[in-house]
Amino acid sequence: MEGSGRDTGNALLFLTDEQLRKGIEAMFFAYRGFTADPDRILADIAYGRAHHRAVHFIHRSPGTTVNNLLAMLGVTKQSLNRVLRALVMDGLVRNEVGKRDKRERHLYLTPDGEALERQLSDAQRDRMRTAYRAAGPEAVTGFRQVLEAMMDEDMRNRYDALKDLKG
Repeated sequence: MEGSGRDTGNALLFLTDEQLRKGIEAMFFAYRGFTADPDRILADIAYGRAHHRAVHFIHRSPGTTVNNLLAMLGVTKQSLNRVLRALVMDGLVRNEVGKRDKRERHLYLTPDGEALERQLSDAQRDRMRTAYRAAGPEAVTGFRQVLEAMMDEDMRNRYDALKDLKG
C-alpha cells in the first residue's frame, strides 16, 4: 500500500540521524519564535521567562503551593523565591498561608497578574493558532503526541493533571 498512512508511520520508525537533527533544530528555532513575543512584553517590565512560567502555572492552577510550583518548574528554591518576591512586590501575585498547614504558601494571580498572563498567552495562542491552521488537524494531533512522548513520566503526570483543569 504505497502512499498510505501506514507506510508513512513505518518510515518514521527508521529516522536517520540527519532527519532527527533537522527535527531538533526545528524545535530550537520554533521555541525561539514561541517565546519571542512574550519576551518582548516581559522585557518592558524587566521580567524574564522564569516570571512568565510562574505566572502561567499559577494561572493554570490557582492556589498551587510554592513546593508544587518548584517541582513543576524544576528550578531552585532560591531562584523561585526571587521570581515570586518580584511578582508579589509588583502586585501580580498574592500568597496565602495554608489553612491546614501554616507552612504552606498558596499562590494566586491578582487582577493585574491575570491581565499580564492574558497578554502573554494571547501572543502565544496567536502564534500556535496560525501554525496549527497552516499544518492541519492531523499534524496538530501528531505534534502533540510527539511532545507528550518526549516528556519524562513525572512531567507527563503533571501535564496530565493540568489538562484536567478548565481555562
